[in-house]
Amino acid sequence: MMKRLAEVTHEIWEEVNPHNKQFVEEFLSQGHLSPQTLKQYRSGLMQFFAWVKDNRFNKPIYELKPRDALLYQNYLINQGLSSSAIKFKRSAVSSLCGYIEIYYSDDFPMFRNIYNKNIPNPPSAKRHEKIPLTKEQFETLVSKLEEKGDWQKVAYLLYTYSTGCRREESRQLLKEAATYDRYKDKEGNDKPFYMTHSIRAKGRGREGKVRKFTFDERAMEAMKKWLELRGDDDCEYMFVAKGKGGEYQQISANMFNHWCTNIFSKMLGVRVHPHLLRSSRATHAVVEEGKDIKAVQKLLGHASTETTEIYVVRDDSEDLDDLF
Repeated sequence: MMKRLAEVTHEIWEEVNPHNKQFVEEFLSQGHLSPQTLKQYRSGLMQFFAWVKDNRFNKPIYELKPRDALLYQNYLINQGLSSSAIKFKRSAVSSLCGYIEIYYSDDFPMFRNIYNKNIPNPPSAKRHEKIPLTKEQFETLVSKLEEKGDWQKVAYLLYTYSTGCRREESRQLLKEAATYDRYKDKEGNDKPFYMTHSIRAKGRGREGKVRKFTFDERAMEAMKKWLELRGDDDCEYMFVAKGKGGEYQQISANMFNHWCTNIFSKMLGVRVHPHLLRSSRATHAVVEEGKDIKAVQKLLGHASTETTEIYVVRDDSEDLDDLF
C-alpha cells in the first residue's frame, strides 16, 4: 500500500521561514482553486516547506534551485508515495513558483520555477484495468446491504449510481431531498425522476460549477428508509458519520473510499471504488441500454462527449471476431 506524508503540525509550521509562509497564504487566497484543491495544496505546500526547513537550511523559496526540487522529489519517492501523489505535490510547488515569477518579478527578477522541464516526472504506477461492475454485481451488492439493513450504504449506492456523481458531490446531498416531489416539466407534467437542490460540482474557484442532479424512484425510497432508521438529528446532510460525541456530522469523501475498499469490494470479491460507480453507470447506459452518448454526457456533467467516452468501457472482442 502506498504511504502518505504526515500532516505538518502548527508547531512545525511556526518554525518555517516567514517569507515562505507569506507566499503560501497569498497564493492560496487567490480564489481560483476549488475548496478540495485548496485543502490539498495547503497540505502539500506546508509539507514542502517543512522539508525545506529541515533539509535546505529553511531558505526562502526564491533562493531555492532546481536541484532542491529534485532532492525533494527523490525524498518523496523514498518515502514510498505513489506517482500520482508525488505529481500533485510537485504541481503545488510549481504553481506557487509560477505565482512568484509573475507577481514578484520586480523583487526577484532572477527567480525561475524550480520544477523545470529538466526534472523528470516520477514514472507512472501500473494502472488497474478499468472493469465496470456488471448490473448483476451491482444488484448483488445492493441486495446484500438491504439484507443487513444498512440503508445508508444502499441509499449511497443507488443515489450515486442514478446520478453518476462524484464523491464530493454525493456528500453534499441534503436530507431535505427526500421530501421533494417528482420533477415537473414546463407544462407541469410529472417526470419519472427527482431533482436535487444546487450542488457544487467539480470546477475551478470556490463556487466551482453548480449543478442539480436527477435521481430515480428507487434511490428516493432508499433515502427515505435510511432517514426513517436514522431518526431525528440536527445534521442537514443525507450521508453522515458519527463524531466523537456521538452526534451525526457530514460524511467525509474518504469514508466513501473506506466503504468501497473494505466493505463493497469484499462483498463482491472484485475491486470497487467510488469512481467505478460513475463508469459503470455510463457503460450500462451507452453499451447495454443504447442511450445516446450526449444524454450520458449531460448526466455526468462533461463538457464534451470525448470525455464521456473515457468512462464508457466497450467489449471489442466481437469486432475482432470479424477479422478471423
